[in-house]
Amino acid sequence: MNIRTVNVIIAREYLTKVKKKSFLLTTFLGPIFFAALCILPSLIMLMAEDKGKRVGVVDESGIVMPYMTDSGQMTYVDYSGSPADSVKNRYFELDLDALVLISELDTVSRTVSVSAYSQKPLSVDMKEALRANVNNAVEEYRLATYDIKGLKQILEEVRADVPVSTYTMDDSGQEKITSSEVYMIVSLVLSVIIYMFIAMFSAMVMQSVIEEKSTRVVEVLISSVNSLELMFGKIMGVAAVALTQFFLWIVLTAVIVLGVSPFIGIDAIMASAAMQGDQMSMMTGTDMLAVSSGSELPAVMSTLAGLNYGEILLSFVIYFVLGYLLYASLFAAIGSAVENEADTQQLQMPVTIPLLIAFFIAFYAFKAPDSQVVFWGSMIPFTSPIVMMARIPFGVPVWELALSIGLLLVTFVAMAYISAKIYKVGILMYGKKTTFRDLYKWLKQK
Repeated sequence: MNIRTVNVIIAREYLTKVKKKSFLLTTFLGPIFFAALCILPSLIMLMAEDKGKRVGVVDESGIVMPYMTDSGQMTYVDYSGSPADSVKNRYFELDLDALVLISELDTVSRTVSVSAYSQKPLSVDMKEALRANVNNAVEEYRLATYDIKGLKQILEEVRADVPVSTYTMDDSGQEKITSSEVYMIVSLVLSVIIYMFIAMFSAMVMQSVIEEKSTRVVEVLISSVNSLELMFGKIMGVAAVALTQFFLWIVLTAVIVLGVSPFIGIDAIMASAAMQGDQMSMMTGTDMLAVSSGSELPAVMSTLAGLNYGEILLSFVIYFVLGYLLYASLFAAIGSAVENEADTQQLQMPVTIPLLIAFFIAFYAFKAPDSQVVFWGSMIPFTSPIVMMARIPFGVPVWELALSIGLLLVTFVAMAYISAKIYKVGILMYGKKTTFRDLYKWLKQK
């Protein structure tokens, strides 16, 4: 393979792509989109709230209404002195947004039943607020039935919320306070970013190959260079374009977010971050409350300061480059075998499935980073770029990193050889829908 020829192809691919209007458009629209993802949750959180809702309450139990306290979200109107059916019939003339009927108190089970009526479906926030108020009332009633002086205070004093401080020790026995939640967040962020990079940039290579094949430009190129030089030149050229675009996205997104945040307010953004942290808690089953509230701030700061950023950055670059080269070569072979993107679905499946499996393993790797499924996911070359990046924040032995990178490199070389053989035949093949049997025949050709 002639390196000078490959460099010419890389330069051509790079300059061709960056001069396109679509490149400029996506480069400047991308940061707006990413900035919107950062800012919109804050705006939506502030704007998507029920306000000024009138809720009528018929409390036949006699214990709930005192706990229905007005808020900016809802104003409660007491109709407990009127029959429930009568109030229901007058629902529209009373100008209510909802009507809540509370049954008589069941003295056996010491509870009530609640029915809410509204013209439109009740929002989740309104339902949760109603349920919280009713639960408070029932709990207070049940505590009172025990007739134990100071029972509520006793329960408050008995209820425990014991924090667990975690430490790591090095070989010399030196201790360092850490936060498992920080490791989890870093693990998730690294795995998601590298998954997006590999999937997006590799698909870009396939689209470029299809574009040149459909316009017959490749026939001119293949007459001057061999297929292997063309394929690798295209892969490296698209990588340069993608990295340029990504760098511009980071810079422009940061400028937009920093420019808009003074108008929105840092408090709103932090509140949005806390809300998203709570949502992450529900998805992952971990307690992010301490981290978001700052009660573990020393552990968080110690963990962030103790991360081996050099190892993380170097590993990220290595796994991204090798993972991208592996998948880009496979996607280039797929692109050469078809004439339009609609025909790629069947051929893409065996390539995209390992990527998805790797993402799902990495998403839960923080729960048990040394478990068998995570370990082998970080060793198998088709999943290791993503899964290993999820493990690295928790500490990975050097021999495991070396073995994983070595296997990934060997697999890339093997897949590049196979892809080059498919590319050589497929790039000039027209008029027939390619099947897996065709790919096998092309591999057998010398």
